[in-house]
Formats: sequence, structure tokens, C-alpha cells
Amino acid sequence: EAPCECRKKGRSIKMASMALVLTVCFLGFFVPAPSVAWPSNNNDFLRCLSTNIPSQLVLTPSSPSFTPLLVSSIRNARLVAPATANPPLCIVTPTNASHVQTAVRCGRRHSVRVRVRSGGHDNEGLSYRSTTPNGEAFAVIDLAKLHAVHVNPHEATAWVETGATVGELYYRIATAAPGLGFPASVCPTVGVGGIISGGGIGLMMRKYGLSADNVLDASMVDANGNLLANKKAMGDDLFWAIRGGGGGNFGIVLSWKLRLVPVPPKVTFFKVAKTMEQGAVDTVTKWQTLAPALPDDLSVRVVIQKSQANFQSLYLGNCSTTVATMHSRFPELGVTSADCKEMSWLQYTAYIYFGDAINSKPLEALLLNRSTTLGPFVKNKSDYVKKALTKETWKKIFLWPNGAASGQLILEPHGGIMDRIGAAKIPFPHRSSVLYNIQYVELWNGKEVGGNVTPNVSKNPRGAYVNYRDLDIGANKVVDGVISYDSAKVWGESYFGQENFRRLAEIKRKVDASDYFQSEQSVPPLPFNE
Repeated sequence: EAPCECRKKGRSIKMASMALVLTVCFLGFFVPAPSVAWPSNNNDFLRCLSTNIPSQLVLTPSSPSFTPLLVSSIRNARLVAPATANPPLCIVTPTNASHVQTAVRCGRRHSVRVRVRSGGHDNEGLSYRSTTPNGEAFAVIDLAKLHAVHVNPHEATAWVETGATVGELYYRIATAAPGLGFPASVCPTVGVGGIISGGGIGLMMRKYGLSADNVLDASMVDANGNLLANKKAMGDDLFWAIRGGGGGNFGIVLSWKLRLVPVPPKVTFFKVAKTMEQGAVDTVTKWQTLAPALPDDLSVRVVIQKSQANFQSLYLGNCSTTVATMHSRFPELGVTSADCKEMSWLQYTAYIYFGDAINSKPLEALLLNRSTTLGPFVKNKSDYVKKALTKETWKKIFLWPNGAASGQLILEPHGGIMDRIGAAKIPFPHRSSVLYNIQYVELWNGKEVGGNVTPNVSKNPRGAYVNYRDLDIGANKVVDGVISYDSAKVWGESYFGQENFRRLAEIKRKVDASDYFQSEQSVPPLPFNE
């Protein structure tokens, strides 16, 4: 959903009263009157689940725990509003693979689709809601109870269940194997399954690639409810598809085997702010081509908000080298030793999100805590920048947004190893030709209409990051129960490129020809006449 900075800003905004009102509305919307009876096939579905799943793991809207669980990982107030939601028939909270298999098999047998979430960071909420009023029945499989992490320090690998958060993964790796880490999100509350299934960008990707680039193996439940215990059982095509091809398309991944990467005893973080009066426009204009060309060990991203640019870095080394490199390559930023903080890689993963709170709370409490508060109304979009924007363009961008809304632009540099990985290695295609990813984030109070973000900078097709899902790019049309491939190409080629998207659709036809795993932006099976 909203990136880390938005949610932290959201906590500083007085959102409590709005959140309370929304939650009350949500409760009223989702809890039916006792006299309401499910259609017969839905009752049959629930009875089917009970054959192999303990009743306490299946929550229906009549359960007092249903709504608290459903909203527990929703951070974007826009996705809680009753007008935009359809209630699931139930939420299944599996504790082992057989529960997931049962949910899929019962769903197919009784015409109930399933949507799957691991962490809840879903910009459009498609992992737990339907945007179609009075649409077809569906259930939610919430994988939060499948969150074990098993680290093998000698092999520099880890098996992580898909319901773990990134913060939990970071903590378990660093405590079990000091000197090892994993390239993934800045936000510790992101679900592992979600970020890997969409690629997984972060401040170590210039050195080690995406999260999905570092997946060695996986286990999953397929569209027929069969357990595929490893990549050999999946086959090369399906294993390719799940590493960056988007969540909820081909099956339900239960766990991932990850290649862990070396990190030094101390890394360096710096944060420098520039206002427009201090030359922020010139500095960002230069940053566009400089940041992708920096040493692979050094990443500098930019967060722009309220006409101010905040430069944030991770260097896999000490402060003195960071300052020397920045003084030589980017003197306009004026980085000094006073701007730097040296810390362990684990401390950094908490500090970039929680800030000085790490001085007062244990890292374990910060990184293992899944609970978050409801933030503001948020709309996200993304672009991939291949040609540096002009200074004049940046002057205009720094004035966005205006009026009742506020917003952020988050710029993540590419370059480094990303330039040396082919666009077809995994479904994520945004590689050598990309300078940086830009995420537009608009925040508003719920009374104003959002979405007036700055114009797209990539074209033919527009490039976008599937983990910043955006229904404005396009949504699927269903014909005779199967998604139209032509309707899906509109958004699919933006996320994956033309060739990768076609290959994803070919794989979908092979492993889920009846299109059981289906949502407003799910990959359709390629028609046989294509």
C-alpha cells in the first residue's frame, strides 16, 4: 500500500477520528444480520472446508474476529471504505500446506474463488477484496500464520514461509547468521510472499539484484490443489513465472528458498535534505544520471515532499568512504561525516523506517511487530525513467501536488547489477535501460478526489512496477468466465513488457487453463488462437 514515508507521515496526521469512523462503517458493512443465509453453494463450500481445516481457522462474517482480522493489515483508508469493498465469504488462516490445498480444492468444487494475502501491502487491495459490486463469491486465504524462517548459515541460504514479513526475515537472518543479509524492501511490514512475487526492489538491488533474483527454490499449491514441493516439481516455466510475475496468478506459494548475500559488520546510512531555495531542483536533476552510475555498494534514493528533496543512502562500508565518494562524485549534495550513521545491517533495516525509535525499543520489538495503524487515503502510481527529465520539468514536479491533497515522489535508482541482468531472466523486465523508478503517492482526507498525479514519463507502453499495483492502468474484462487477453495486455505489458507478459499468459494456460486464480489484474491464459 502506501510506502513507509507515507505511513509515518500518516501517523503524525490526526487520523484517529477518521479511522474510527471508517472502522465503524466497515463493521456495519461486513457483519450481516443473523437472518442472512449464504447461498447453498457457499454453505457447501464452508462445509467442505470443515473436512480438513479446524473451525477456528475459518472465520465467517458472523464471527466477532472476522472484521478485525480482515482490516488487520490494511493501512490505506481508501481500501476500507465500504463503497469500494465486497465482503469475502470467509477468511481461511492456514497453519500448514494441507489447509491451503483444501481451500483451493473446495473452492474449485463449489465455484468459490480464493484471493491470497501474505502481508497486506497491496496498493489496490486485490488480495483481500473485489472491486465488483455484488460480484461472484470469493474467500480470502490469509497466510500470516505461515511465517517460519529457517536460516542455514553454512550454505548462506534461508527457507522462509510466504506469510513472514520482511522485517521478520531480516531479523531472523541477522541473528542466525551475522554477516549475511537479503535484498528487499525498505518497509519491514511488507509480506515476503508479496514482495518476491512482484520482483522486490530496495537499496541493495544495485549490488545484489531484486529479491526475486535471489530465489533458489520454492514450494506451492497449484490451481488443482496439488502440492508442488520444489522447482523440479513445478518445471522451469512455472518457477520462472512466480519469481516476479505478480501474486495471485499461478498458484499459492507457501515458501521460498533464498540466496543470502554478504554484508559488512558496519554499513552507512545518511540523510540530507534540500529545499528549493537550497538548490533541490538542480540537485535532483543531476541525481538522475549520477545515482545509477555510483559504485554498486552505494545507493542513494530521493523522497520528495512539500517542495523538499530528502536524499537517503545505504553504503555497504564505512562513513569515511561514503563521504569521500559523495564529495568526489556529488559535491552539490554536501554530505559530511555529521550526516552519516554507521550501524549494523540489521540496525539499518530498522532505522530507515523507524528512525531514532531504535534507540528506545529493541530491534526484535520493531521488526517482528506486524500491527500497524490505519493511515490516510492513498493512491499510488509508478513509472520507469529511461531518459533524464529536464530541470524545467523538475521545477513543475516540485510543486505537485497542490490544493487539499499532499503527496510524495519516491525515486529508487537502478544501475549496478540491474544493468547486467537480462530483461527476460525473470518476468520483471525493467533493467538495463532504466535510470530509476518513480513512485507517485497522493494522500488526501477522503473528501477530495485523489489520483491527480503528475504525467507519466514512460510511454509505449507505460512502464510500471507490479508491486505498486494501479487499476488506473487497466482492469480485466471477463468473457465466459475467463479473462480477455486483449483487456489484460493493457496493464500487463506495462508491468512485464510485451514478451514477458505473453510468456506469463502461455504459462497460465498451461497450469491454470480454466483461470481459477482470477482478479481485476491477474494474468489470463493465452487463447489458443494467439
